[in-house]
Amino acid sequence: MFACTGYAADAADKPLSPFSFERRDLRPKDVKIEIAFCGVCHSDLHQVRNEWKNTVYPCLPGHEIVGKVVAVGPEVTRFRVGQNAAVGCMVDSCRSCASCKEGLEQYCENMFVATYNGTDKQTGENTFGGYSDAIVCDEDFVLSLPENLDLAAAAPLLCAGITTYSPLRRWKVGAGQKVGVVGLGGLGHMAVKLAHAMGAHVVLFTTSPSKVDDARKLGADDVVISKDKDQMAAHASSFDFILDCVAAQHDINEYIALLKRDATLCQVGAPEDPLAVAVFSLIFSRRNFAGSLIGGIAETQEMLDFCGKHGITSDIEIIPIQDIEKAYARMLKSDVKYRFVIDMKSLKQAA
Repeated sequence: MFACTGYAADAADKPLSPFSFERRDLRPKDVKIEIAFCGVCHSDLHQVRNEWKNTVYPCLPGHEIVGKVVAVGPEVTRFRVGQNAAVGCMVDSCRSCASCKEGLEQYCENMFVATYNGTDKQTGENTFGGYSDAIVCDEDFVLSLPENLDLAAAAPLLCAGITTYSPLRRWKVGAGQKVGVVGLGGLGHMAVKLAHAMGAHVVLFTTSPSKVDDARKLGADDVVISKDKDQMAAHASSFDFILDCVAAQHDINEYIALLKRDATLCQVGAPEDPLAVAVFSLIFSRRNFAGSLIGGIAETQEMLDFCGKHGITSDIEIIPIQDIEKAYARMLKSDVKYRFVIDMKSLKQAA
């Protein structure tokens, strides 16, 4: 075991604060990463506040992790000391179920091990995430980072990037397709960049006229103010695919009505309450309402390589760890363009 420091919460009503703990010694296939930056995902806030009713305390969040390899186990073959590396939302899975064998570890039938608030399969201990100075992970769940990507701006690719890339690839988004993206936040801004790079005609839906210019700069070919019924009606039955990135309650049927026959709306935003779907809107045009969860390890590496090829990273605001509660408060107000990233050098000031 070796000593680590980080920021954790002791209860749902307690703020994140400095926390000392121990990581495991390296197993034969383990990689030890000194964390340089960690993205701040809305899931972190949900988990810390126990909004999903499954949090184990102390809770140390963070699953958009980038840094440098500082040690490797004797059986590690893909990583070397000094190399940049990344860890996303998973650190293990059963590896034996049908989903795992297909490289779809995120759908592990025995539940993947989350990077934080998960249960280590060997020790049964709670996992701690990336709001810390180091992490140890089996090399099969460690990702390689393209050298041309800015390290801090690449961090959100490990969740926001793969969460949007996976469904875009699953439904074969590409040239000649009209693709909608609902919401311009942490997920939405990545979806616009990725769909644009895939060659699609991208339409961004937003309730905020102030986001029109940003959307176009990010790669949207058109922007629709979703509160404007005439603008929405002009796009009826015209989309090949829509990716809904909104985590707040909204009328999903307004977007389903914009799909062509046989087209799909995929939900990646996760509202707290169920979305009510008008079934006849699906039936009469054989439309599909689907969902998607992050991506498998191979697909996450594919996404990183794609981003490296196209020079895609997240638009970020770097913060010190001491400002994490302020960042959470701003995140709730959508006051970030478009992802907070923690500079882990600030941990030394907190020690």
